[in-house]
Amino acid sequence: MSKLFRNILAGTLPLVVLALPAQAGTPRTLPARDGAHAPIVRTEPVQGVYNQSWYNYVADINEADKELTSDLKRATDREDRADAWEEYEVELADADKDYVKEMRQRGYKVGRVTVKKRPLRSRIRGGTIW
Repeated sequence: MSKLFRNILAGTLPLVVLALPAQAGTPRTLPARDGAHAPIVRTEPVQGVYNQSWYNYVADINEADKELTSDLKRATDREDRADAWEEYEVELADADKDYVKEMRQRGYKVGRVTVKKRPLRSRIRGGTIW
């Protein structure tokens, strides 16, 4: 490898690496399906580890976004739009499942928090607060 080529790589590669995490954490721009919430997409890597698995996940999400946009543009009726959203949700779930599986294989703990709405008991009056 020539000295000029190595100097070019040494100067530009850190810029590319620094730009990727900033792009990966950007908020979602696609709207939710009619009457539904937008699908959940990770904006931060597991345990803050930016590795090849994370960048593959981000690439899969970006590809799914582009495909959804394209499918929605080509949709002619409600059924086509519903199919496009269904395919998008499946692709997001698959990308997340693959990412979590890879991170667990590498020894990282991947947690999920679920919050249930349940009544709280008031100690003052003994009543139930929703």
